[in-house]
Amino acid sequence: MWLGIAAVNLALAVMLGAFGAHGLKHMASAQQLEWWHTATQYFFWHALGLLVLGVLAKAVPAFMVKMPFSLLQLGLIIFCGSLYLMALGLPRWLGAITPVGGVLMISGWLTLAWLAFKQQ
Repeated sequence: MWLGIAAVNLALAVMLGAFGAHGLKHMASAQQLEWWHTATQYFFWHALGLLVLGVLAKAVPAFMVKMPFSLLQLGLIIFCGSLYLMALGLPRWLGAITPVGGVLMISGWLTLAWLAFKQQ
């Protein structure tokens, strides 16, 4: 399941990146394009991280990836989603929830670190 979710995220990151590069280019402001670019960059990097977690889950089944994976996935949805929505012209108050997604992503990585150290 983890690999499948990561693969869907990566496919979405490619599609959203292409849409931002081609579809939004003529209708969005420089600020909106910057938000889109930031969201897509974070989406790609964290989706790759999710892919690594999926491989880790297959290679070392005893290593519990559910919590870090879930935190990262939820963080991606909130962080990137709020930036994408603002880039599409929705209210800027959505930017107030963007940091929540960032905190969730940081929590996901720190949870992974804690689990890794605990395995030692």
